[in-house]
Amino acid sequence: MKVNYIHLFFLLLLGIFSVNSMAQNNKIPREKLQNILNQSIDNKQIFGSVAHVSFGNDVWVGSAGNLVPKMPYFIASTTKLYITAIIFQLRAEGRLQLENPIANFLPESVLQGLHTFKGVDYSKEITIKQLLAHTSGLPDYFQGKKENGKSLLTELTAGKDQAWTFEEAIAISKTMKPHFKPGTKKKALYSDTNYQLLGKIITNVLNDKLQNILDNRIFKPLGLNKTYLYLEQKTPSAIDIYYGSAPLKMPQAMASFGADGAIISTAEESSIFLKAFMNGTLFPKSDLDEMQQEWNAVFFPLQYGVGIMKFKLPRIFSPFKAMPLFIGHSGLSGAFSFYCPEKNVYICGTVNQIKNPGNSYKLMLKLVQAIE
Repeated sequence: MKVNYIHLFFLLLLGIFSVNSMAQNNKIPREKLQNILNQSIDNKQIFGSVAHVSFGNDVWVGSAGNLVPKMPYFIASTTKLYITAIIFQLRAEGRLQLENPIANFLPESVLQGLHTFKGVDYSKEITIKQLLAHTSGLPDYFQGKKENGKSLLTELTAGKDQAWTFEEAIAISKTMKPHFKPGTKKKALYSDTNYQLLGKIITNVLNDKLQNILDNRIFKPLGLNKTYLYLEQKTPSAIDIYYGSAPLKMPQAMASFGADGAIISTAEESSIFLKAFMNGTLFPKSDLDEMQQEWNAVFFPLQYGVGIMKFKLPRIFSPFKAMPLFIGHSGLSGAFSFYCPEKNVYICGTVNQIKNPGNSYKLMLKLVQAIE
């Protein structure tokens, strides 16, 4: 799911560097990190936060407010990393290539009218890689404006929960104008439509349901017992996400996101997955370099590679010290799942808030900067 990052820049300006490093001997400063979590709770924007931090061989998990460490939460668009992992697994197995046109895997009913830009139909030329990298130019069915002038996100945050199918998501996208020709240099548009299509490609290639594929290829092999794809209202749910000062009930929508953002997990199990993603457990480790060969801006300061997100603030935010780089993903729900290579720190968690998405990055930076 795409996030409205309008407040991100301003929130990052406010106090993210107020924490001084104090840890020694490659140990996590537990008390300091817990104090940071405690201070994140203001009962206005953040009502609960949880974080799982791995630093070398040291591990810490903490929580504050109305969250506890083992509580499942909605990871939203962080789901995209799981989809990326499966695509790269399928490539390693020779079932597809990133350069394959999506027309090899999708029926004409999906392709027809999918992408026409300046009078030229590019629907059958879009590649799997372009979907992964958000360089297809396809509009976003979730945050783009529908024919009624409203987006699904706007309707959901106004309290209008609703369900949709894959076919309906693609139909909504087809009512919107594509933004550029697929593969246009230096052009990217974060669009959940891309991952709806990737989910359908995966299920078509493997002839199975997405939940079964995730179970068999990721959840069970990694022992993720509290991680699952949210399917319907009777599915065991996570804590309600907040939108501003009130919980937002949207079980129908959560069951509809599928490949673009329907996974529920815990901070600990998100960390297990993230480590497996980064260390070559799920697909060849060399593929990780390929994912990062080219970055395109999607919204300051976030950039997108091939199925993976990069977060790094420019030097202006810290004139005397280079800012750390993070690779991973974040989500609409305030979830974050990132690896900081230069510090060898994995950090996963959530602030469980849709409004003011900068809060999750602010918390993540404070926690990682407290570790030396």
